[in-house]
Amino acid sequence: MQAHRTHAPTAIRQDTKAWRVQVWASFGIAATLCGTGLAWLPGQDLDRAFMVMGYLFTLSAAFAVSKYVRDNEGRRVDTPMWGLVVWGGFALAMGLTAWGLWRMEINPTYKAFLAVSWLFLISSVFTLAKTLRDAHEAALALARQQGAEDTLQ
Repeated sequence: MQAHRTHAPTAIRQDTKAWRVQVWASFGIAATLCGTGLAWLPGQDLDRAFMVMGYLFTLSAAFAVSKYVRDNEGRRVDTPMWGLVVWGGFALAMGLTAWGLWRMEINPTYKAFLAVSWLFLISSVFTLAKTLRDAHEAALALARQQGAEDTLQ
């Protein structure tokens, strides 16, 4: 006797609109705080340029780490050397930016503002990367599901 398979659609979980707005708002606020802190940064232009590069380096490295972790969640798809590059780049970005911030000769309160806004930016980048990736995977699953339904009809 042959069992009949039913092709019941599986529920595809998607983030709510409120969550997406919150994630993008957090990222926007963090980026605005970082930009404001850097725009009004007292001191030398070289310090400002170093911090802008450091913020951008850590921003891109955080996106790379997020992608690497997510891609290798179920099974390893990347080489160990690529993992070293991704994690090493992130550690280097965080370390050099922190070092640059530490060695600047500015008011400690201003340093604290720059550090907290920078860490807020990195935190919001990880959340944004996950939200974007979840939306992409949900769209792919929905397309697969619709394609399967079309072939059954």
